[in-house]
Amino acid sequence: MRAWTQERYGSADALEFAEVERPVPGAREVLVRVHAAAVNAADWHLMRGDPYVARFALGLRRPKERIRGRDFAGVVEAVGDGVTELRTGDEVFGEAPGTFAEYVCAPVAATELKPARTGFAEAAAIPLAGNTALIGVRDLGRARPGARVLVNGASGGVGTFAVQLAKALGAEVTGVCGPRNGQLVLGLGADRVVDYTREDFTASQDRYDLVFDLVGNRSLGELRRILSPTGALVLSGGGVFEGGSVFGPMGLLLKGRLLSKISDRRLHVLTAQPRRENLAVLREFAESGVIAPVIGRTYPLAEADRALRYVEEGHARAKVVLSCLPPSGP
Repeated sequence: MRAWTQERYGSADALEFAEVERPVPGAREVLVRVHAAAVNAADWHLMRGDPYVARFALGLRRPKERIRGRDFAGVVEAVGDGVTELRTGDEVFGEAPGTFAEYVCAPVAATELKPARTGFAEAAAIPLAGNTALIGVRDLGRARPGARVLVNGASGGVGTFAVQLAKALGAEVTGVCGPRNGQLVLGLGADRVVDYTREDFTASQDRYDLVFDLVGNRSLGELRRILSPTGALVLSGGGVFEGGSVFGPMGLLLKGRLLSKISDRRLHVLTAQPRRENLAVLREFAESGVIAPVIGRTYPLAEADRALRYVEEGHARAKVVLSCLPPSGP
């Protein structure tokens, strides 16, 4: 099969679209013919080994996982020992390492039936971003009817889901984004949009019951200043604004995690572990129209390097997806 492999850290130039052996599903795994795969910021961070401190987990000299990609949607080709939840021919979506490929072996614990009447590209856009948004808005942020929610980074992959989920839970939503994405965020249900190029949302007199920060370019003090007395601050990901290439966004996240344990119970650092139960919730939301994946750009699998360069620029709109099937004939 063809897949995007990587033997050293670096830019997208370090990737190679090569012929590799098709994987064989192990116990509690399924082999999936990948129809579509989403591109996430985590993919280029892993590609570059950035921030450097993360290499202790990712691989000191080179990535432990040779094939890039995490999100997928496709069709089950074979099942491993002990798999009863899924069978050959099922259309599925989920998370697994190595999805920038024609086939991937995925654990059943992170794989679910694809939402009905949802295309493979749209389904592939859901798992990582949708799960992150669900945990941040519902579980940690506890959005509820009448709550005031601010999403910083509302037009990105996670942000577009966070806005929709917060509205579905009855919250009043403010989305922070750039000027070209305001109408997109309003169309997703936001009650108000803040253009970060014209307005400093942390200097506002408004107070929020949940601040969901997906950018990482503001200090903890600035973000906590706009919380209501019982409000929650949820941190997830971000750029390299605090800590440089050594710590990257982990500088802010590590500080947040420390404070959350010793002095600030309203501060949460989000770790989004893939869970089949959450995929089932997201499937139901997609089938009922509560959430609709927004795809900004689509690339063929053979151009995954271009897609990663675009996402790495930091201004990708909503989700970027790879089409992993060969183009149909005339």
